[in-house]
Amino acid sequence: MEPGSPAEGLRVQLRADSDAAAPPGAADKLDSKRGKTHAQMHAQVAAAQVHDVLSLLLAFRFLNALCMRSFFQPDEYFQALEPAWSIAFGSGSGAWLTWEWQHQLRSSLHPAIFGLAYRAVDGVMSFLHLFPPFRAFILVALPGALQSVFAALGDFYTWKLAMDIYGRESNAPWAALWVTVLNPWQWYCSTRTFSNSLETTLTIAALCYWPWEMLAGAEASQTRPLQQRDSVTSLRISLVFAAVAVLLRPTNLLIWLVVLGFSLARLLLTGGSLLPKSTVWVLVREIGVCGVAVLALSLVSDRLYFGFWTFPPYKWLYFNISQSLAVFYGHMPWHYYLSQGVPLLTTTFLPFTLVGLYKAASSPSYNLSTLQSNILRTLAFTTLVMIATLSLISHKEVRFIYPLLPILHILAAPYISAFFTKPPDATPTPTPTNQPAGSTPSQSSPAILRRKLTLAYLLSLNLLLAGYLSVFHQSAPIAVLSFLRSEFERIHPDALAMHPSASSSASSSSSSWENEKNEEKELFALFLTPCHSTPWRSHLVYPALRARALTCEPPLHTAPGSLERQTYLDEADRFYLLQEGGAALYGVRFLAEEMWPGLVSSSSSSSSQSHIQGWRGEEEEEGEGKGKGKGKGEEIPRYIIGFEGIEPVLEAFFGLEGPAKGMGVRPRKVWSAWNGLFNDDWRRRGRLVVWDTGVYGDSYEATDAERGEGSGRVVDEL
Repeated sequence: MEPGSPAEGLRVQLRADSDAAAPPGAADKLDSKRGKTHAQMHAQVAAAQVHDVLSLLLAFRFLNALCMRSFFQPDEYFQALEPAWSIAFGSGSGAWLTWEWQHQLRSSLHPAIFGLAYRAVDGVMSFLHLFPPFRAFILVALPGALQSVFAALGDFYTWKLAMDIYGRESNAPWAALWVTVLNPWQWYCSTRTFSNSLETTLTIAALCYWPWEMLAGAEASQTRPLQQRDSVTSLRISLVFAAVAVLLRPTNLLIWLVVLGFSLARLLLTGGSLLPKSTVWVLVREIGVCGVAVLALSLVSDRLYFGFWTFPPYKWLYFNISQSLAVFYGHMPWHYYLSQGVPLLTTTFLPFTLVGLYKAASSPSYNLSTLQSNILRTLAFTTLVMIATLSLISHKEVRFIYPLLPILHILAAPYISAFFTKPPDATPTPTPTNQPAGSTPSQSSPAILRRKLTLAYLLSLNLLLAGYLSVFHQSAPIAVLSFLRSEFERIHPDALAMHPSASSSASSSSSSWENEKNEEKELFALFLTPCHSTPWRSHLVYPALRARALTCEPPLHTAPGSLERQTYLDEADRFYLLQEGGAALYGVRFLAEEMWPGLVSSSSSSSSQSHIQGWRGEEEEEGEGKGKGKGKGEEIPRYIIGFEGIEPVLEAFFGLEGPAKGMGVRPRKVWSAWNGLFNDDWRRRGRLVVWDTGVYGDSYEATDAERGEGSGRVVDEL
């Protein structure tokens, strides 16, 4: 790219505006000079290149989604897939709707995408009468496959915006593409169904369509930004994407306040008398129209989902700021994003990111146009403002600054390109100290790699990180649900309907009333793990597969700063509360007083079978969808799931000397899986284990091969 020349993508836009403003007949002369044949061929090559890049990214991210076998954070499921499951299969489908959905803190637009996909795909499979386990497998894999499309689009728009900024002659856009493809965080998170993942794609797409010509200097003021139809259309697309991103995550508004502020400032300060008054009016008008349209869509969607009119962004602000409930989920130091957030996002490319951020935010470079410098400076200050603002909030997560990652890739790309490539002629030329890497003169031949060993080390480390985190780290919470689902298919083959009404019909066709009762009432699984340690209905699938887990509802009934809030313990906290006498007994009191109080008190005079039939519990509460009924403390599950650290707890509670010795429960291991090399939460350390309580028929029996080491399945009575 020639020093001082604007990027090709932006140059085309500005040149089109200049042609429109030229005197009659001038356009024909310009066309004859440029060469129509060459322009047409170049456009065809460019279109083919764009198509190929997008196709490869779609295939790559689909493979990425298929390889994802690990658990990261519960929001991936409980803020997206559980409400989506409820949308697709009804309120009685067993979806776990957390307190955030009960108090309308989240927009229904995000789960509606997956809910509609669930409904459409399940409708096709139902019409084809496919085998229920196969249908379950497809429904489990569907969200990742759909999210892979959004992830690929995020990569594509990162490359496209870098192409618009740096030009086709530069290596920087390709460096940005390779960095986003090989970033471990992108591999680990982009195909997960976080609202932050979709927010990231919407943000970079909106930035790509933003009419950056508004940042041009006075020398380009003749272009008259926002006076052409294509420019206004691009602005509308950008505003729609931005508005949806803000509705999904209100903090995304910070990005657009900075971008809009820089754009307006540049228009008003440099436009002068040459700036059409209608330019600002067009900008304000389109913001209002697009914002109202997206807001109306959101209001209608939330009205259909919640059943009444509500505005989730207001609820979100009220609960997280006014009620200070975000602190309940963690408190991080002010420097968290600087010391952990940005390094985790950029990993091995952190040094290039810091250089790119500093160079873009400081003085302009010699060989960049005013427009290019202004765009990079806007992106840099957007990053700095968002990080600084979010650092003021007590609860911090890396996901909250995830939308900045494509921007960081673009800022770092030219310096990565310059560090690992050199011009084909290899002729050393003096370079200004503040010259941005990658902005070398136009090259007709491919760049030549250098520092190949360093590059190989960095890429190997990235691949190892991505592979371990995606396949092995915390993979047990996903694998255990596949085991439970397959066990349910084996034990209850007549209760595999996806819809509750169909499940009831299937059960009523059974010849035995007792079998019908077991299929409808049996508590199949009890999770004695920290709350939300596994996905839920999106992986359990079948409504008849009833399960129960420890909860962690926040103290909504307490006042901020009150003693009651400070001493509040949720259900999971009470289970893991260390008692006098040793950590091995931390859960015994909870099991005796809250989980099975009736069973323990009557265990001396009742047989285990009478407990199975007499303490089944009432029907699930309407709309709760948590797999627990009113009699949650009076049911014996078929399987107990927990990390191996709770084994002494089960021994102390169900053992010959324990308070539940007369319940007839003799837990034995029937399945276990490795859960990674490390975990910062002591409650989640060790293998994840499934114990069969032994009070139901059709118990799981491991084969000799499964008892072998490394199988993940063991049989061992406590």
